[in-house]
Amino acid sequence: MSTAREAQVERKTGETNISIKLALDGTGRAKIDTGIGFFDHMLDAFTRHGLFDMIVKVDGDLNVDGHHSVEDTGIVLGEAIREAVGDKIGIKRYGFFTLPMDESLVTCAVDLCGRPYFVFEGEDKITAPMVGDFDTQLVREFFYAVSYSAGMNLHFVVHYGSNAHHIIEAMFKAFAKALDGAVTKDQRILDVLSTKGTL
Repeated sequence: MSTAREAQVERKTGETNISIKLALDGTGRAKIDTGIGFFDHMLDAFTRHGLFDMIVKVDGDLNVDGHHSVEDTGIVLGEAIREAVGDKIGIKRYGFFTLPMDESLVTCAVDLCGRPYFVFEGEDKITAPMVGDFDTQLVREFFYAVSYSAGMNLHFVVHYGSNAHHIIEAMFKAFAKALDGAVTKDQRILDVLSTKGTL
């Protein structure tokens, strides 16, 4: 019986066709193709800094805009995280990280509790409407979709920053580090980390 914490999820709609293969216990290897250059860069950063392995292929209606591609990728990534984590036995459950990137500072906190909730404080600090070919409004849409699809509490606080690229990249990297902490196993945890006995 395999104990590999991996998942492969595919989702096809009239707007997008998405496939994600995720391994939680990886080395940071990424192969990303979403059709949106900056989004590729962010998902690559997430993979590398979380020390996951991930393959992402997205065919979306970019002739409309990037909304469906980014949001639906969040849905599929959340499903992949949920499946790869599995029964949650032995994991730390909580993860948090405060990450600096030049003038920006971002904190991310994660609870793999099975209950979706998303909080994003400091969103107003992202003032540029676009970074490359990426609509910055989609940062919220992506992480909201991840949190609800994965069934996790996901909180961000942008403490300060002025460069949209730096703030968004700090968010993706902080999320990677927080999630890596949450899925890490601790030999002292013999079941799931909950007084309920289940997550």
